[in-house]
Amino acid sequence: MSSNEPSDAIESELTALGDLLDVPAAPPPADVAAAVRARLSQDNEPVRPARRRRRTRWAVVAAVVVAVITVTAATPQGRAAVAQILRFAGIEIEVGDTTPPPVTTTAGLPGEHEVARADLPAQVRFPVRTPAALGEPQRVTVSENGRVASMFWPGGIRLDQFDGTMAPFFFKKLGPPAPEYTRVNGREAWWIPGEHPLGYIPREDGTQVPLRQAAATLIWQQDGVNLRLEGAGSLKEAVRIASSIK
Repeated sequence: MSSNEPSDAIESELTALGDLLDVPAAPPPADVAAAVRARLSQDNEPVRPARRRRRTRWAVVAAVVVAVITVTAATPQGRAAVAQILRFAGIEIEVGDTTPPPVTTTAGLPGEHEVARADLPAQVRFPVRTPAALGEPQRVTVSENGRVASMFWPGGIRLDQFDGTMAPFFFKKLGPPAPEYTRVNGREAWWIPGEHPLGYIPREDGTQVPLRQAAATLIWQQDGVNLRLEGAGSLKEAVRIASSIK
């Protein structure tokens, strides 16, 4: 393997990342460069060579996503309009300069109905898993003709699982702070802090239909299935619960 191949792989990942980003008109290049340098220099603690070699290309990609979000929020162009920043794990995330108005009503997903946990394999078209850290859910629902399976536990904890091969299903509208990158069992994940409007995107016409005001949520993808864990309270606890799904 040539010495250029790792950097070529990272370059390919960053090029592919362009499909995930929709950024308003850019400020002057010098301003962007300065803002990105400032963001990346916030954590300038020396890293031992062995640790540096263990960093994955996804960590590099995540740093660029966070830098883009930071630059967008810091510029007049970014503040002038809502920017659709991230599409990940079947969810579209829109980040704006101010906190969006809360959803004051509550609606269920299309066709949502309660089922027995044992009946899930016959109700959905993908494997559904239960977090070992939570045990069996208090109740289970299936929505959208078997496209979404939802599990509920006391304390407002909810886990939605849905087919990862579909176009985005959920959408979230956010103000500051930006989504936070993390890992679940070695997989890329994002933590959405604070309450935020949540809705779904029908396949027929792609419109956005509000559902409710959601609690802080962890989103990730596992074995071709999209997952969103809501109501765990903190990033640490959400990752702990999510990591117990094998």
